[in-house]
Amino acid sequence: MESVKTAEGNRGTGRRKSSRAQVKLVPGTGQLTINGQPGMIYLHYNPAYLSAVQAPLEMVGLEAQYDTIVSTQGGGLTGQAEAIRLGVARALCQADVMHRALLKKEGFLTRNSLCKERKKYGLKKARRAPQFSKR
Repeated sequence: MESVKTAEGNRGTGRRKSSRAQVKLVPGTGQLTINGQPGMIYLHYNPAYLSAVQAPLEMVGLEAQYDTIVSTQGGGLTGQAEAIRLGVARALCQADVMHRALLKKEGFLTRNSLCKERKKYGLKKARRAPQFSKR
């Protein structure tokens, strides 16, 4: 598991597709900062992304006790949001080992390893072959 407990807070790393997120949880009032911007602005006010990011904190009932500082790169907003969710869950496990069982049961500690399949030679895409004509 990639998470580190430091003096200034708990850290966790999450990945999804080609997105990577480094999450730091520090005691605070529940603010979310992603790449130096407020979370609502960075995630384009999308409630699905915001709820995905906040879900691990809400599961353990600590959404108002930690500030979440995130550095993320690569991929799109969906992949980044799911990478942040995994990073937050891993950081919460560092904060208190008792959270691990609850987060594991809800699937927040499982990495989704699906990613785009590479293009093969002779094909137009990963699996799309050129159109066949008998004549």
